[in-house]
Amino acid sequence: MPRNCYSILRTLCALLYLLPMAALPAQLSDTLALQVQRTAQPVKIDGIHDEPVWQTPQSARHFWEKWPQDNRQAIAQTEVRVAADDQYLYIAAICYGGGPFTIQTLKRDSRYWDSDGFAVVIDPVFQRTNGFFFGVSPLNVQAEDLLGSDSEEMSFSWDNRWFSATQILEDRWTLEMAIPFKTLRYTAGKSTWGINFIRNDAGNNQYSAWTPIPVQLDGTDLGYTGQLHWDIAPQPTGVNASLIPYGIASAAANPDDEPRQSSSFNVGADAKVTVGTALNIDLTINPDFSQVEVDEQVTNLTRFNIFFPERRTFFLENADLFSSYGFPGLRPFFSRTIGLDANARPIPIVAGVRITGNAGKKLRVGAMNMQTRATDDFDAQNYTAASVNYRVLKRSLIKVYGANRQNTSPGRENNRDYNRNYGTELIYQSPSSNVMAWSAAHLSDRYGYRNRNGFYQFGGFYNGRRIFFITDFVLVGENYFTDMGFNARIENYDALRDTVIRLGFNQNYTEIEYYIRPENGPINNHRFGLETFLVWNPDGSLNERFNRLRYFIDFNNTSSLQLRFEHQDIRLMFPFAFTDGQPLPAGAYAFAQFNAEYQSDIRRTLVYSAGIRLGGFYNGKLRQYQAELAYRRQPWGNFSLRAELNQLSFPKPYGQENLLLVGPRIEVNFSNSLFWTTFLQFNTQRQNFNINSRLQWRFRPMSDVFLVYTDNYTAEFPLINKNRAVVLKVNYWWTL
Repeated sequence: MPRNCYSILRTLCALLYLLPMAALPAQLSDTLALQVQRTAQPVKIDGIHDEPVWQTPQSARHFWEKWPQDNRQAIAQTEVRVAADDQYLYIAAICYGGGPFTIQTLKRDSRYWDSDGFAVVIDPVFQRTNGFFFGVSPLNVQAEDLLGSDSEEMSFSWDNRWFSATQILEDRWTLEMAIPFKTLRYTAGKSTWGINFIRNDAGNNQYSAWTPIPVQLDGTDLGYTGQLHWDIAPQPTGVNASLIPYGIASAAANPDDEPRQSSSFNVGADAKVTVGTALNIDLTINPDFSQVEVDEQVTNLTRFNIFFPERRTFFLENADLFSSYGFPGLRPFFSRTIGLDANARPIPIVAGVRITGNAGKKLRVGAMNMQTRATDDFDAQNYTAASVNYRVLKRSLIKVYGANRQNTSPGRENNRDYNRNYGTELIYQSPSSNVMAWSAAHLSDRYGYRNRNGFYQFGGFYNGRRIFFITDFVLVGENYFTDMGFNARIENYDALRDTVIRLGFNQNYTEIEYYIRPENGPINNHRFGLETFLVWNPDGSLNERFNRLRYFIDFNNTSSLQLRFEHQDIRLMFPFAFTDGQPLPAGAYAFAQFNAEYQSDIRRTLVYSAGIRLGGFYNGKLRQYQAELAYRRQPWGNFSLRAELNQLSFPKPYGQENLLLVGPRIEVNFSNSLFWTTFLQFNTQRQNFNINSRLQWRFRPMSDVFLVYTDNYTAEFPLINKNRAVVLKVNYWWTL
């Protein structure tokens, strides 16, 4: 690592040390505590608090406003009680304040934060690094997710069995939850857990929580949980295993391939086994993920590939153990590389196993092994990964990982066809969550490549009430391969020679943002920001420089206005084409752009957004127009149409291009257990018109019937069919 980088790191650490710290969450935990009430009789989950256990005066109340301010009591208050028997953790809440309520959808795990709702955050091991989230709307729409110590956005992709019911009254709504201990991962005999409660009050555009949480932090921040005390701590639950078999029948038509029509029937199974109460084993045999919704396409105006998030349930529990290494643009492990090709088409997985969870008071571990089957286009591969997180100080981590892809097809020189990655990361997080610093060192091992194969990173951020600051430095060698992950920038396409050239790079991203939060008036906050992104080549020469000024306004009625002005200075290393014309030549390009976006009140029945982006683009011009219109027929229907047009204009002979992306979406919720979603995507950049329609019936908790229809056409008239398929899948969650 260059000497000047060490100097920058020392300066950064000194600055972080001098920044003011918020109140330690330990002080809040000492003050806010709640006792679990034991009950000998199971609670009937109906949303009515008529059981004797709910008559206790012990409750969590006096909720604090979390957003848009954090220094006053919530307008609409909430009262919560917690009970337990040998099988379930029970939660009962009274959410004061009458309707009408905002319910964006009846679909599970969808648009939770845009609706009225109540949620519980649970940290069973009380280490403030990992936990669980369970939320429900007034119409009993459930949402759940896993929480980690990183700041990545919640995906709501994790699913598990739990139960809830609600009642809507004239001046309040009530709820009951029953969360099986078999769903949670906890340390048996531990008598203190971390817990917090969050209330979404859409009518007042306010979020509140039991514990006071600084406005700049997430309401799910595990550093701000209160204490949940047990007279008798939960014990091991005995046999804790679930079997989820599935059967699938499909029919497909491919006009350009042989056979032109085909059909198939297949079976497989997943299994979940808990070792003790904290380690989870996931097993899969012949998995199929055809019921997973298609990726939402975007127009790519960069020179590099875009990666989409993981949606397959098997890979999601404790996914941060594997996927949090690196940074969003470079991950040494990314589960979508297993069982999917570059175009998201499935590659058959024979079987797989994952072991994840807590192996000690301060230790989290993960291990994975997956085997794919050979096809006409791909060799069989074995994927192995392992990760260890060890907690130091209060919330900081030492992380070590290893990952290996190995060709296992017979008759090949498999001892040479492999790619291995390994490395370590140190992450400091202050107890108050407003300061974080990190450093990382990774290497890759590939046959024939023994130098320039490293990845190094260091940086930090400060997240204060008025100031947010982050800086991150990355150094990547050209032979740092990530077959089980992705590295978007390292591969550079040469359009003249139609080849990809790997180039190492160094980069720095720095951002500073200043907040003004008015106490009164129509505006929640003003945000003034400055971003700078610098990439330089290993020889020190400039590769790319990006500077952006921005001003955002968030209004009390949930609408927002965003203004940006940016300037880019790019040294194009190789010819690249954005149109059908001649590729742009290598050389220096400088241009500026202006961008404005407006989002209307999301609580309204009719919601719209619009955006415009104008300015230069390399040696040409760019005009971008975006719009989305959504109509909500509460709560059963959502109908939306989004469109984006990018007009690229370059001087001759580099061509012109109009890139159009249109995406209508229809969502009809017949009940809390029967959903129909149809998604259309017309994308001229990918030359594809896709229709994806999915009917889902959840006939019992975590057991589903899926009927999926997909169709693909050319994105030009007349439309020509490329392929279509119909899939019927049934899976059943069987708790042993």
